[in-house]
Amino acid sequence: MEIPFTSQQTYIDDFSASDYFKTYYVDGEGILGEWTNFVLQNLHETFTAGGVKGDTLLDFGAGPTIYHLLSACEVFDKIITSDFLEQNRDALQKWLKKDPGALDWTAVIKAVCELEGNRENWEKKAEKLRSKVKEVLKCDALKSNPFEPVVLQPADCLLTCLCLEAPCEDIKSFCNVLKNFKALIKPGGHLLILSILDATFYYVGKKYFSSMTTRKDELEAAFKEAGYEIEKAVYAPRNDTSRMDICDYKAYYYIHARKPE
Repeated sequence: MEIPFTSQQTYIDDFSASDYFKTYYVDGEGILGEWTNFVLQNLHETFTAGGVKGDTLLDFGAGPTIYHLLSACEVFDKIITSDFLEQNRDALQKWLKKDPGALDWTAVIKAVCELEGNRENWEKKAEKLRSKVKEVLKCDALKSNPFEPVVLQPADCLLTCLCLEAPCEDIKSFCNVLKNFKALIKPGGHLLILSILDATFYYVGKKYFSSMTTRKDELEAAFKEAGYEIEKAVYAPRNDTSRMDICDYKAYYYIHARKPE
């Protein structure tokens, strides 16, 4: 399906945080079960055996989601999360404040606790994450300082999931974002990106949004051109192709890179 590049204004006007959650993440209904498992497993390994830890984790373009931070909250003292859209930042704040209308991430939290061998303490896990998230900021991937006018101190780790294919129109703009991220990461610090390959669109509510079509060779070349050292790259094919009408991605990827010392 040919979808014209989706503008920032279209996102502001038409993107629904609750519809996104229902379409992709609701337990038993969302289509991203495979994706969620891929993310949770890889980040669990990264933040345990992988040894990635530190004082500050910067989460870029979270959307309305918190699932990718559940393992990180065990090994970072401070988490700063962010998104471009006010409706997504509102959803994050509602979950952090335990608002009755907050999105329900219970099933995913329990899944992470099971990976950690501690399923019965899922409520403690949720509270730990809430205590570690110190700020919810607005971000714009297309700005040289994505948090303008806020200037952040470089973090030990920058994490982003399912984000950059939305604001970036092509691999060149993707590479430029990676270059701008370097100012947000300490020398020797980590950049963790998890997303999808070969997508052209995704569907939320009653609206189709464009996706930059990312390919493995271009992806790794962009990291190298931006000046990172790739520590680990994991790729997995999409097995469940029953809902290609909702999002037409073909595979998942996880890249763990480092900014040189």
